[in-house]
Amino acid sequence: MNKLIIISIVLMVTGCEAAKDKTSEQVAIEALPYYEEATFTPQWFSTKEEIPEDFHQIPKFSLVNQLGDSLTEEVFDNKISIVNFFFTTCPGICPKMMANMDLVQEQLKENEKLQLLSYSVTPEMDGVPELKEYAEKNGIMSDNWYLITGERDVIYELGRNQFFVEEDMGLEKGPDDFLHTENILLIDGERHIRGIYNGLNKTAINQMIADVETLQAELLVR
Repeated sequence: MNKLIIISIVLMVTGCEAAKDKTSEQVAIEALPYYEEATFTPQWFSTKEEIPEDFHQIPKFSLVNQLGDSLTEEVFDNKISIVNFFFTTCPGICPKMMANMDLVQEQLKENEKLQLLSYSVTPEMDGVPELKEYAEKNGIMSDNWYLITGERDVIYELGRNQFFVEEDMGLEKGPDDFLHTENILLIDGERHIRGIYNGLNKTAINQMIADVETLQAELLVR
């Protein structure tokens, strides 16, 4: 084989490997930012002690899961939580988003520190029986994936004013407007928002999985 051709092949292979390494470096982030308001402007803290006492945290609430068990804000404590909003009869974005949540559940099922929390935005139709049936039909493992229902006002307050789940789209909505979004949030063990992702985008989902591992390492250090 011509030496020039051999050299060209070697350079191409080396270039591909370098590109692959570069992509891995971009996905593996050493530390995650914190978010405390609707613009999702990142803030960085080197240590836990640097976080201001009044920095935004998910506040108190009282809801129930698909098993009828009570859930409060303490569900987040010392866990890594992935949060989304859906409803069981959704014909649009929810099936694909929930399929991606299932992908995360399957890929990270050995991680005992991880949990998934899916809040129903139609709690008047998604009671405990409906959520339990949905979980059974879709292979949702109830020990680490909670489908959540309760008072509509509580869920919408959390979604809009605490998770800011719609705000990055620049939409202003009132309390009577329907909450519907493909955004998924990453919450740390102290109820701080650490990431927001497009739940319909596989690249974003892969980034979220990588960020879960970053948070896991952070928990081990602390």
